[in-house]
Amino acid sequence: MRYMLMHYSNEDNENDVPPTPELMAEMGAYMEEAARSGVLLAGEGVRSSRHGARVTITDGEARVTDGPFAEAKELIAGFAILDVKSKDEAIEHAKRFARISGATQIDIRRVAEFSDFE
Repeated sequence: MRYMLMHYSNEDNENDVPPTPELMAEMGAYMEEAARSGVLLAGEGVRSSRHGARVTITDGEARVTDGPFAEAKELIAGFAILDVKSKDEAIEHAKRFARISGATQIDIRRVAEFSDFE
């Protein structure tokens, strides 16, 4: 089963403060281990909202708002796609990632497969 983990922004991320070399090394080691084991299919951090935009559709009309956005705690700072046997295994990976990264919230969502709708 594939799960998407999304961790949320903090002030450092929204202020474009780079991670410490120690954090980069620890995160790199975890990501490398997860990739070698076949669990990590994809994983990336994303730049702060000041580098992005939001498209809102109202009555069929698109409105584009450039970042930054006000509520940093509600913005995705990064994601990972995992291939695991269960939601419990995905939760264990989220806990480990949170301990390493200092993330205070990680959403875990199962990726919808075509077979889910047959």
